Amino acid sequence: MPNQKLIAGNWKMNGLTGDCLALTDDLLRVNDTGLFEKTRVLVCPPFTALNLVAERLSQNHLLLGAQDCHAAQSGAHTGCVSAEMVRDTGCTYVILGHSERRNGGETSAEVKEKVSAALRAGLTPILCVGEQETDRDNNQHIDVVSEQIDSSLPDDITADKFVLAYEPVWAIGTGRTASTDDIIEMHEAIRKNLNNRFGSEGDYVAVLYGGSVKPANAYEILWLENVDGVLVGGASLNAEDFIKIAEAGVAEE
Repeated sequence: MPNQKLIAGNWKMNGLTGDCLALTDDLLRVNDTGLFEKTRVLVCPPFTALNLVAERLSQNHLLLGAQDCHAAQSGAHTGCVSAEMVRDTGCTYVILGHSERRNGGETSAEVKEKVSAALRAGLTPILCVGEQETDRDNNQHIDVVSEQIDSSLPDDITADKFVLAYEPVWAIGTGRTASTDDIIEMHEAIRKNLNNRFGSEGDYVAVLYGGSVKPANAYEILWLENVDGVLVGGASLNAEDFIKIAEAGVAEE
């Protein structure tokens, strides 16, 4: 398992540049506590703020990621941003295959191409997978997530090059959280899938949980078996809440 938890904040389409910089500054004020050295903390602002947020983070251990990228390196793709452009802003991570994009029609085949693009640019992709409520009601949730993993990872990828984030779609932005038993079951199934593909190296893929993570439930979730971090949505827009979640991921000495 990874030595440190990964606490990732997905700011989604929230905040003008000034708002994003203010939130970044609020997070950086805790740096003298050494929090960002004790656990990996990642923020993923909107594209418009990436360059300026990167400047704020240049002398810090707070990590920076983007929320998507295009599969092509360049070309006639109006309004799109390539993985190389993402890397050029200073990002080291990129979220791919988020359910909000899959629900908009993005296929696993398209996600697979984006994962390849991220690797090409030297980024670490955070591959998102997760089932709809009907999939769980029909007891197909493990099959659906396993198929998404298999169809979204390039054939030549190695276990040390990506992060996987499990987000039950019915728990994103709804205030609902999967039960601990639900999380344990799915993360165990995901780890089994990774071990089947990568052998023992699959143990070292960081598998995050996402879906209405907040300070009140962060510790319980973060220290479940096979949970290596969290992907946080709404709570990452509040510096105090996000810091509390990150603090919950610090191993007790």
